[in-house]
Amino acid sequence: MPRGVVDIEGIASPEVQKLKNVQPPADLPFELKKLGHMVLMVKDIKRSIDFYTQVMGMRVSDIYPETMMKGGMAFLRFNNDHHGIGLVGGMAADSANKELHHLAFEVDTVDEVLRARDHLHRHKVKVDFEGRRRAGAQIAVEFRDPDNHVLEIFWGLDKVGAKETARPPEEWREEFSIEDAIDNPPPGQDEMLRREGHVPRKSS
Repeated sequence: MPRGVVDIEGIASPEVQKLKNVQPPADLPFELKKLGHMVLMVKDIKRSIDFYTQVMGMRVSDIYPETMMKGGMAFLRFNNDHHGIGLVGGMAADSANKELHHLAFEVDTVDEVLRARDHLHRHKVKVDFEGRRRAGAQIAVEFRDPDNHVLEIFWGLDKVGAKETARPPEEWREEFSIEDAIDNPPPGQDEMLRREGHVPRKSS
């Protein structure tokens, strides 16, 4: 995936705009509220439980032994839901990241993203990216779990109401360090950063 590239002409093409303008049916008889949970296959369930509790800070809600689920199964939580992540043992090899690209976890402050990055480095976790993404404008750190699943911890994702439009590509500000992301915010995020006590050095 190209880093730092914003293809305005490609984004404005009829093909892309047609995809962007797809709407759900007005008479849909339900409304999704959130992504409830994800279940990952892992090679060593004990190793993965250790990673998700000791590195990610999750708590174990329940465990299925081999007699109930081949490979065993763990249910882990990080809010009041019984589980946000499930782990099923018995995967033969590392994840190839072919179907699931990554999982992202939100935190309340940008300082937590900074602390998470440093925490991951202390635990010698492989970090793939830190900084700000383009679409969505979140400040994030992206990394790998022991089975090569890609995870993200983020703050500041743009909020878009049902009748609003997303931030235009001309306002995207991709950066490749968290510090640079703080110092070069897009419109609107600068105010969020100031409220958190971060005054970007390059702001007026």
